[in-house]
Amino acid sequence: MKYGKLYGVGVGPGATDLITLRAVNVLNSVDVIGIPKSSDKMRPFAWRICSPIVRENKNQEKLFLHFPMTKDHKILIPAWDKAFKEIGARLEAGKNVAFITQGDPSVYSSWMYLLEEASDRWPGINIEIVPAVSSVTAIPAILQTPLADGREQFCVVPATYGIDDLPGLCDQFDTIILTKVGKMIPQLIEILEELKLIKNATYVSYGTTENQTVIKDLKSIKTDNCDYFSMVQISIRRRRGALRGKNLAGENRD
Repeated sequence: MKYGKLYGVGVGPGATDLITLRAVNVLNSVDVIGIPKSSDKMRPFAWRICSPIVRENKNQEKLFLHFPMTKDHKILIPAWDKAFKEIGARLEAGKNVAFITQGDPSVYSSWMYLLEEASDRWPGINIEIVPAVSSVTAIPAILQTPLADGREQFCVVPATYGIDDLPGLCDQFDTIILTKVGKMIPQLIEILEELKLIKNATYVSYGTTENQTVIKDLKSIKTDNCDYFSMVQISIRRRRGALRGKNLAGENRD
């Protein structure tokens, strides 16, 4: 069987004008745009980002796919299987499908699950991934604080899974990006205060969008006001570039 082509298209961190030209071209040329959604009540964030650049085309299908926000495999697996079958029906009809995802497709993206399944479900299918501006690089740009310089090292960690590892990470890395911070803020504050790094951390939600919020005093954050699309950048920066000296270990600590 000759399938249509499958694209994984990153639409960036939030601002429509940060979408790449390649993504624009793909989204305006495919037969179907696959749009993941977690709720019927809210317009999908990835679609909100890219819809302004998608030209009106009555022949193009906008395929909304339900991906519930849960860790329960009994709910997740049937939902994903249903979505994959919907995509497969279009591919088997020879249609090109672009699956959109906020940020970059290769960074904590729902696209990766589809990519893993694709070759088993549709052997020999042609796949292309369109990279994007990631929130991992957008947040340092907003804060005007480098992600890495000189001999510095950085890491990216989901707060929901990796916050207990933070003390060790702070010893090893110069910059730490924590994603999906949300309800983890109280625990994060406690750890950072113990490490004397609370002043090295900055909270950003809905970065690059009109709803962008930047908070430098983490202790002022109320957890019930935290957004799902929130991150914290911890900038320790012990091993800066040559213009800042050979080794400035501990300079930014309290």
